[in-house]
Amino acid sequence: MAGPDFSATGVRIERWPRSLTRAGEVLIEDGRLALLTSYGRVIDSAPVRAVRAGRPWFAGRGDATVATLNGHRYRLTMGRRGRGPGGAAALAGRFLEAVRTAGTARDRARDRARYRAGD
Repeated sequence: MAGPDFSATGVRIERWPRSLTRAGEVLIEDGRLALLTSYGRVIDSAPVRAVRAGRPWFAGRGDATVATLNGHRYRLTMGRRGRGPGGAAALAGRFLEAVRTAGTARDRARDRARYRAGD
């Protein structure tokens, strides 16, 4: 079984005007995006195809993104301890890329399987 397409911990998740968690998790797996608290409770979840994500115009730092799931807007601020080059800003970029491509790779695999089966 393959791992998640994207996973980030230590994420501050806000739904205006309040913070829901300061150390949450963002997980993209099996075509779904899930926002979790630090205890693993699901805040919100939706198919990746139905999620809109981008960088907010009002954020000065590159570590913040805005995601819309099920009609609710969430501000996601990636953890300060971002791994690798670029840290949290690079992690935010990888999140946006994962949202953009998660549904397409899965759809292509499904279409190839249907073609082979003769559907």
